[in-house]
Amino acid sequence: AESNMCDLLRINTDRGVMIGDGKSRFSINGKPIYHFVGTSTFSEYTVMHVGCVAKINPEAPLDKVCVLSCGISTGLGASINVAKPPKGSTVAIFGLGAVGLAAAEGARIAGASRIIGVDLNANRFEEAKKFGCTEFLNPKDHSKPVQEVLAEMTNGGVDRSVECTGNINAMIQAFECVHDGWGVAVLVGVPHKDAEFKTHPMNFLNERTLKGTFFGNFKPRTDLPNVVELYMKKELEVEKFITHTVPFSEINKAFDLMAKGEGIR
Repeated sequence: AESNMCDLLRINTDRGVMIGDGKSRFSINGKPIYHFVGTSTFSEYTVMHVGCVAKINPEAPLDKVCVLSCGISTGLGASINVAKPPKGSTVAIFGLGAVGLAAAEGARIAGASRIIGVDLNANRFEEAKKFGCTEFLNPKDHSKPVQEVLAEMTNGGVDRSVECTGNINAMIQAFECVHDGWGVAVLVGVPHKDAEFKTHPMNFLNERTLKGTFFGNFKPRTDLPNVVELYMKKELEVEKFITHTVPFSEINKAFDLMAKGEGIR
């Protein structure tokens, strides 16, 4: 009960088959089509393990709440469930893609007073204001390390940071920019397989905390229905995350838009 990493359904990206019999449920011309993380949701009909199914409010519009699955829940939960910024606190968000914007939204819902967005792409800043970001930092604009700039901006460091890039340097910066004594940094981004996290042990001895999260520590079956309720109560604004809507038949166009980073213009 301590974790959302359940043994049976732990997300295994290599597992393209059903748990029960180790086989796929789809095929074309006799060749199996493998499942994506045990779900196969890019189809009109699918077969799923009961553990992958969550019952949500039937009033919820599926064309909106479908985006809660990965990116939004992950960032939102990283803030609300893991970083847990106290009301009035200062939060730095590294990376302003969909996950980072959801982390900012989570910090906004939690009542943070300053939410500093850190990104190398300044084109993302204006849009990020809608998600609660109050100020921005582009590392390219500074000669000194980002963690030093943040420490100067916040009188010694931020209360919480959430790293949503997967870049190992950003991960180290996110940890080193939190205030000693109580600062908490949460890693969300997935690093390169050979990446190594290096920091001076004094950063831990000075009472900073480093945490990791998977899917924002939400338990999909029991917690996703509550995230849907946040949306139904208008506390979580999902519409602003949706930049394009494409028909199912043009799904590859959606992937192209994503790969080009066309989401947040």
